[in-house]
Amino acid sequence: MSASSCSLCAFAKSSIGRKIIVALTGLALVLFLAGHLLGNLLIFAGEEAFNEYAHFLHTFLHGMGVWIARIGLLVCFVVHIWFTVLLTKENKAARPKYAHDATVQAPKSSRIMIWSGLTILAFVIFHILHFTVRTDSELATIGEESPWRMVIEGFQNPLVVIFYVIAMTLLCSHLSHGVASIFQTLGLRSKKTAGSIKALAKIYAVVIYLGFISIPLAIRLFGFGSCCK
Repeated sequence: MSASSCSLCAFAKSSIGRKIIVALTGLALVLFLAGHLLGNLLIFAGEEAFNEYAHFLHTFLHGMGVWIARIGLLVCFVVHIWFTVLLTKENKAARPKYAHDATVQAPKSSRIMIWSGLTILAFVIFHILHFTVRTDSELATIGEESPWRMVIEGFQNPLVVIFYVIAMTLLCSHLSHGVASIFQTLGLRSKKTAGSIKALAKIYAVVIYLGFISIPLAIRLFGFGSCCK
C-alpha cells in the first residue's frame, strides 16, 4: 500500500476526517437538490418544456451524462450515510452518561438526523423505482411518450403523495441542521456569521421543502395537468 493510500485511510478513520467527508458529500447533495428542484419545477412550464428538459438529461454526452451524475450521486449518498452512521456510533460510545441533559437541549432536527437520513434513503429508493426504473408498467409506457404526463399520472395515488410529503418534511428538518453543519465542519462559520448561516440553512431547507411538495400537491389537490392527461 502506498503512502498516499495509507494517509487517505488514516484520514477516513479519524473523527475530523470523517466529519469532512460527511460535509463534502453533504455539500454535493445540497447542490444537487437545488439543481434537481429547478429542473422539476419546469413541470409548471408545461408538457413541452418539461419533456425537452428530460430529453436533454437523457441525451447529454450521448446518454452518458445522466449515468455519470447518477453514479456520482449514489456514491456521495452512500458515503454520506455510511460515515454519518459511523460518527453517530462513535459519539454515542464517547458520550458520558451525564451528557443526557445536553442531548435533550439540542435542537430536535439534530437529534433525529440519523433517522431522518435513513427515511430519506428509503424514499430515494422508492422514488427511483417509481420514476426512474418505472416498475409500474403503465407509468413506463406513459414515460416513453411523455415524462411530463408520467409525473402527472404518478402523483394520482394519494399514498404516493403522502409518502412524498412526509419524506420532504424530514428532508427539510435534515437540511435545516445539516447545511449549517457543513459550514461549521469546513471552518466557514464564525461567531459573527453563525446567526446568518443558521438563518440561511433554514431558508434553504424551507425553499427546497415548498418547492418539492408544490408539485405533488398541485397535481393531487388542485388537479394540475388533469385536463391534459
